[in-house]
Amino acid sequence: MSENEWKFATKVIHACQSPKDWHGGTLPPIYQTAAHRFDTAEELSDVFAGREPGFIYQRLRNPTNQVIEQKIAALEGGVGAVATSSGMAAVANSVLAIADSGDEIVSGNSLFMSTYVLFANVLPRFGIKVNLVESTDLAQYEAAITGKTKLIFVESIGNPKMDVPDISELSKIAHRHSAPLIVDNTLPTPYLFRPIEHGADIVVHSLTKFLNGHGSAVGGVIVDSGDFPWPLDKHVGFKLSKERRPAAPFLDKVWREIHINFGTTLAPMHAFLTMIGLDTLVLRMDRHVANAQALAEYLSSHKKVKWVNYPGLAANPSHETAKRQFAGLGYGGLLTFGLETQEACFGFIENLKLTYHLANLGDSKTLAIHPYSSQYVAFTEEARQKLSIHPEMIRVSVGIEHIDDIIADFDQALK
Repeated sequence: MSENEWKFATKVIHACQSPKDWHGGTLPPIYQTAAHRFDTAEELSDVFAGREPGFIYQRLRNPTNQVIEQKIAALEGGVGAVATSSGMAAVANSVLAIADSGDEIVSGNSLFMSTYVLFANVLPRFGIKVNLVESTDLAQYEAAITGKTKLIFVESIGNPKMDVPDISELSKIAHRHSAPLIVDNTLPTPYLFRPIEHGADIVVHSLTKFLNGHGSAVGGVIVDSGDFPWPLDKHVGFKLSKERRPAAPFLDKVWREIHINFGTTLAPMHAFLTMIGLDTLVLRMDRHVANAQALAEYLSSHKKVKWVNYPGLAANPSHETAKRQFAGLGYGGLLTFGLETQEACFGFIENLKLTYHLANLGDSKTLAIHPYSSQYVAFTEEARQKLSIHPEMIRVSVGIEHIDDIIADFDQALK
């Protein structure tokens, strides 16, 4: 039975394992070294030139990192990947490898805080115009595309807007205009959803979140489908990369021009810790989504809760799209809900006993935060409204504790 025939739950544990190369170990060694020794000048020259595979310097490549790159690429169905120092490095590197000064990109407006800042404030300083549109409105994407549009970007589940765009239809729009579709797939993980199977060209993740699952390491990854043709009349900057690496020119360009020169290398220890977490991804995600569904239903019936935003609820505007795309496996482990006022949110958070109050998500523990007064405190009111960040909103990353204990903690805090 080949590796490609394995079910996902098997592949996430056994894909890209090489115990023979690791002296019988079931996890790769942590290559905590700045550089690698070569015996001859010819050998080093061949590796630098790309004629032979090898490792030179940690900022360029690292053997520990290579394993997680291969594993995530296998899980997402890509031809390869580049591991980065954070999820934001993965987002920034992907965009900067494609768009130059004078170019434009189109993005859904349902974005993680730092992605929004990158798109709205930072990229324009590099001469890259970002057109933000309603994430689930396909007509708005079509209308925003111009002859200068180099890519479309979207989150598979918006954080914290919780909307779910139609990736298959969005990929068709992108490809009609010779633009690749980049999907941030952090919230569903490849267990619930694999965007490449729905037409996406590039997938990015924050490894820090559900893929790691334990809040123990920070990292990111970029996965290339290998399917986008990179026509030179639209993407002239890919000429050399197509010659050097015909099967994966995007990976060549993002690695050679952006990743190694911006110094966004993942720490080997963080790659190692993430691989430990990956072994239990399926078990954890099953519990995350079951708990999130139950908590969303409980909150929906609570008299002090004004609204609940979770794609798993039948009344949610994104429910049908999410149900189709995620194939009934679940709707993720993140939800938001509203109380009467910001003061009520503060009181709720201060009375939580089991749930942690911190700025992360995807941990095995249940986490809660008031985004309006924390992550988005420096944003203008206009920007907050665009991102659906309201004073009465609480965001919850639902953990894998027993659901009865999570609900009991929320119940006593609401009282």
